[in-house]
Amino acid sequence: MQNHKNIRFFFFSILILIAANSIAQKSKSFQTDMNEWKQKRISALKAPNGWLNLTGLFWLKSGKNGFGSDASNELVYKHADMPKQAGYFILENHQVNWVAAENIKTTIKDSLVTKALLFEEDEQFAPLMGLGSLRWNIIQRDDKIGIRLRDLNAPVLKTFKGCERYKDDSSWRLTARFEKKAENTLLITNVLGQTNAQASPGKLIFSIAGKEYQLDALGEGDQLFILFGDATSGKGTYPAGRFLYTDLPDANGNTIIDFNKAFNPPCAFTIYATCPLPPKQNILPIAITAGEKDHHGGRR
Repeated sequence: MQNHKNIRFFFFSILILIAANSIAQKSKSFQTDMNEWKQKRISALKAPNGWLNLTGLFWLKSGKNGFGSDASNELVYKHADMPKQAGYFILENHQVNWVAAENIKTTIKDSLVTKALLFEEDEQFAPLMGLGSLRWNIIQRDDKIGIRLRDLNAPVLKTFKGCERYKDDSSWRLTARFEKKAENTLLITNVLGQTNAQASPGKLIFSIAGKEYQLDALGEGDQLFILFGDATSGKGTYPAGRFLYTDLPDANGNTIIDFNKAFNPPCAFTIYATCPLPPKQNILPIAITAGEKDHHGGRR
């Protein structure tokens, strides 16, 4: 009889060890995934096309727009690599051309250029110009056309270690049901006050603490993109809300919405971004205590 008890105890102990190991493996998998995601997030922010190096935004007026460090220019940017007169942009007929000042070495793809077409409405090109550590390109926001300026040696690139975050918690990784919408557009307003209709494939429906919530999504490549706010907005997280990506739904119409990967919009890092804002229906009435907290560095 004692042997039988010992055998049962042995197998029971093995089952406990197997279960504990399975839980540990799942936990490790989740944490490994989060650590990799956070590292990629930091690398993306610090990349040449990231948001940390964005140091200027200049809206063009029709005609000639002088660019340089001297106050006589229409577009003034003080920087060691910016000459008093670098050249000028010409905005005419929905086109932007660049003309460099004499002896100013502006480049496109490492080739010296003295004149260049930088923008033509409805054409899919936006060449990146360079001058020393500075880079700029043309952006359009409705009827506004401007210069987005970056500094590849921006001091913040050396000091930024990441955003403050809530503690990673796998309970915020939720299964969501995808539903197509009859109305396939979503009105999105940006920080400039401009509103545009954008294609929306549908909405994600999920449950938290037994209650159902939903978020309208935008399509972006092979992912869904979500703009959302919640009860932490302005009380620990960025006031205007956060962003989140999910995979496309599987064959059963389900996907995973992981609020641990909720992240700050570009406007949390720089005043020179033109971020979209969450639509009203995407403001959740509960606190999503997961993902990135507010980052004030670029807005002070």
